[in-house]
Amino acid sequence: MPLEIERKFLVRNEGWRGSWRAQPIRQGYLSSADATTVRIRILGARAFLTVKGECGGAVRLEYEYEVPVAHGEEMLRLCRRPPIEKLRHDIPIDGQLWQVDEFRGANAGLVMAEAELSDPRQPLALPPWIGLEVTEDVRYRNSYLARHPFASWRTEAA
Repeated sequence: MPLEIERKFLVRNEGWRGSWRAQPIRQGYLSSADATTVRIRILGARAFLTVKGECGGAVRLEYEYEVPVAHGEEMLRLCRRPPIEKLRHDIPIDGQLWQVDEFRGANAGLVMAEAELSDPRQPLALPPWIGLEVTEDVRYRNSYLARHPFASWRTEAA
């Protein structure tokens, strides 16, 4: 069974910045009901259809399939608007790949970091720019941000 084991964090400062490899991402959700999501993602010059299911905590079922980019673009137009837009930076630190996402568009201002693990109990050394862990806070899932963009959080709190 294919599993994704991932921990997510808010980024507290600009200490992560450097000349890292970065790729633009556009994604949308064909379905995001309950604990299962169906996502289409355009990552650079490739497209992926992903189905995720709930397992608990940092562990989720994940089935991912590459699809032709033209199909990905068509499926993205079927999704709720606006799409999630972000720039993903790959930052290798001491054998651990950190991915920092700078959100754009309706989620501008949000910067999150994630690390994929091979085991949920795997120790994870946190770089100094890592802030609050949000792994289990559903508000920081991309599927939630597609329905409730980060920009609306500030107006809802006002």
